[in-house]
Amino acid sequence: MFCSLLYMRWKLVLLGFFAFYLGAGAQQPAVETKVVEDRVEQTLSVSVDRVNVLFTVASKGGRLVTGLTKDDFVVLEDGKPQTISNFSKEGNLPLNIGLLIDTSGSVWNKLRFEREAAIKFFYSILRPGQDKAFVMAFDTKASILQDYTDNPKVLEHAIEHMIAGGSTSLYDAVAEAAIRKLGNQAGRHVLIVISDGFDNASHIDLAGALEAAQRNDVVIYAISTNRIEGILLQDPDAGDSNLEQLSGETGGYAFFPKHLEDLSHAFYRIGENLRLQYSLAYGPTNRRRDGTFRLIEIVPPRKGYKVHCRHGYFAPHR
Repeated sequence: MFCSLLYMRWKLVLLGFFAFYLGAGAQQPAVETKVVEDRVEQTLSVSVDRVNVLFTVASKGGRLVTGLTKDDFVVLEDGKPQTISNFSKEGNLPLNIGLLIDTSGSVWNKLRFEREAAIKFFYSILRPGQDKAFVMAFDTKASILQDYTDNPKVLEHAIEHMIAGGSTSLYDAVAEAAIRKLGNQAGRHVLIVISDGFDNASHIDLAGALEAAQRNDVVIYAISTNRIEGILLQDPDAGDSNLEQLSGETGGYAFFPKHLEDLSHAFYRIGENLRLQYSLAYGPTNRRRDGTFRLIEIVPPRKGYKVHCRHGYFAPHR
């Protein structure tokens, strides 16, 4: 399971990632790594004293469950019960949203529909003065089309000028968005990925991308373009599996629309999830600063209910 990767492997992998994106002569990798480590401790709110977790609860039929209370849940860390210190039914924390769109050559014929669905989403979800979003496109490399703004019109302009072409560096793009754009922001960290889930150009692997998201408390929602009518891929299950891994391990969802028009519904479901989140905090019984990955499990009040949350967190290592 990817969650169990050792910290040393993450550090070695991401040092190479920083060197590639920052370029020779920018900053020494050791300095950049230290910045990321400090940033992780801030955004995760983990100082061994408290762990914050955002989550949703769904019924057996997939409907989101509201109206639950602190007493309805049991929290386990590495299988050991924890005491919930804070609980909220509302997702009123500011939203920091990154839209990550695959503009490689394999998606050129779907780009217009992706644009339209994304634009509608931003107009419906962003609260002026409270939420903000950025747009990043990726093919051979990742590039920011529009930096943080709370103005949907500005985001619309950037999205409309996307051009498809090139190979696919999905994992590099996820890691860059998580570390350099989301990790240092207060509030909720959300990354929406529109892609076929394949990667043929990244300098890190799926495990490295996943760990970068986990260390920066990023929830990933993935929208697959593999099942859309008229598109026949050689092995769509492989790409979808990657997207499911990225979203499931971080507490998000993966969507698999069958028609181009269904892209808007996928964005609607994401917005619904963001509005109906619960939030809890607990003081972990394991207070060791050993940098290990701690598994989190939130047990719902009924067997038919399913909790979606990140699978764990990395403890401080100093």
